[in-house]
Amino acid sequence: MSVRPFHLAIPVKDLDNARKFYAQVLGCEQGRSSDHWIDWNFYGHQLVTHVAPERVQPPANNAVDGHAVPVPHFGVVLDMETWEALAERVKAAGIEFVIEPYIRFKGQPGEQATMFFYDYCGNALEFKAFADLDQLFAS
Repeated sequence: MSVRPFHLAIPVKDLDNARKFYAQVLGCEQGRSSDHWIDWNFYGHQLVTHVAPERVQPPANNAVDGHAVPVPHFGVVLDMETWEALAERVKAAGIEFVIEPYIRFKGQPGEQATMFFYDYCGNALEFKAFADLDQLFAS
């Protein structure tokens, strides 16, 4: 599987909260910026946080594996070691999980580690990891 970086732009309430969360909590490197947006190196992908407070709304949710998964949400698939380190980093920062880190679909196709939490602007994020990345699209 050949992976290419994606580009995603999301609304945030303000850039100070975006900086605190994406730089300090997640450890993302800041790229280009202006008074209204910041580019981030989001685990090798380009994430742009644009100031648009009127666009930030609480997500709805869908039931998945017995949990209320926030919709919409975004995130990335990490290797297991990076996922575990991120889970510890988020816990240490006092971030409340929407869905605590756990293994979803255990023993089934697509078994994965997952966790959900909100950034400081109300955007829902999911981070996943697979013991076997070939299971990413397994059904």
